[in-house]
Amino acid sequence: MSTKDVIKTVNELVQPILDQYDFYLFDTEFVKEGHSWYLRVYIDKTGGITLEDCVNVSDQLSEALDNCDPDPIPQAYFLEVSSPGAERPLKKEEDYHRAIGEYIHLSLYQALEGKKVYEGNLKTVTADELTIDYLDKTRHKTLTIPRKLVAKARLAVKI
Repeated sequence: MSTKDVIKTVNELVQPILDQYDFYLFDTEFVKEGHSWYLRVYIDKTGGITLEDCVNVSDQLSEALDNCDPDPIPQAYFLEVSSPGAERPLKKEEDYHRAIGEYIHLSLYQALEGKKVYEGNLKTVTADELTIDYLDKTRHKTLTIPRKLVAKARLAVKI
């Protein structure tokens, strides 16, 4: 089974588990590191995920995987269920929409108004643009950034 097929199967198995807790699936990875395979499932909810939340999902997903016939992952692997973290990347469209009002970090492919890195509160999201409110020294400014210029985006911790 290909990595893509494993991820698709795991996502289908984990979604009903997440639905019962009102969690959402942030991302799934199936990667080989050194000699070992890792199945990583990143989950989240409003207010953040706890260790207990991860344990509950891990136990139920492990059982669901064990009960699959045929086994979707025939080789040995480590299952890790965790939060994507406080500075999680914004990858999917829904990640951007969930981040409206949040403090984010943007890295750009090319400079816009003389800078390639911005941190500020995400105000609006469209298919083509992001608008942020950021501090320029001591003044608040609003900037609309074309999405095609965004190399990386993530939530950020405001210091």
